[in-house]
Amino acid sequence: MRSRPPVDATAETPLARTRRARRVHRLLAERYPDARCELDFTTPLQLLVATVLSAQCTDRRVNQVTPALFARYPTAADLAAADRAELEALVLPTGFFRAKADALLRLSARLVEEHDGQVPPRLTDLVALPGVGRKTANVVLTDAFGVPGLTVDTHVGRLSRRLGFTTHDDPVKVEQDLADLFPRNDWRLLNHRLIFHGRRTCHSRRPACGACPVSRLCPSYGAGETDPAKAAALVREPVAVVA
Repeated sequence: MRSRPPVDATAETPLARTRRARRVHRLLAERYPDARCELDFTTPLQLLVATVLSAQCTDRRVNQVTPALFARYPTAADLAAADRAELEALVLPTGFFRAKADALLRLSARLVEEHDGQVPPRLTDLVALPGVGRKTANVVLTDAFGVPGLTVDTHVGRLSRRLGFTTHDDPVKVEQDLADLFPRNDWRLLNHRLIFHGRRTCHSRRPACGACPVSRLCPSYGAGETDPAKAAALVREPVAVVA
């Protein structure tokens, strides 16, 4: 079992934290060269709908549901006019189906009424839509419109705290701390790489510390399994065990 020198994030200067954070990002880029949004979509509306459905649900399950949903309701007007019972049946596998169907009906109606059925490409307009918070808005802006943004979901928040990038729980404050550490052009891929890492290696209950590419830079090293072989078995995608 390999030891790691301790990283004391509380004693870092702002410059040292920035340098360490960017080294972490470079290493995550090497580990996850294919990091991307894992929701399937072709239009801003599809991504918005898929993101709403992804609450308390895996992206994989959402991707199983959305092809039939998008085929049945290709436009916001179609979705706004949907039969509630039929819509609920389609989104049932994603959980909380009644609440999600209601959110989609109200959301699509507002798009038709105020935006000619189009998803607006501005944060202020998006967060004014029913059921759309800052996290969902940033997902749509970043991946549908190419506007750099930081989406602080469960994974990004957890990893940001573990890595010592922030001490906050408030997603807006975490977002600001990340924005101070990373250049704007890095925000989109930083999001995806942190999410990939959180889903595959840095799990909430038992992180695979011994198989982590950024363990030497992590002040939380040792919170999970440190034995390389045992840690590698925890990773969702197999990695080589380094003796």
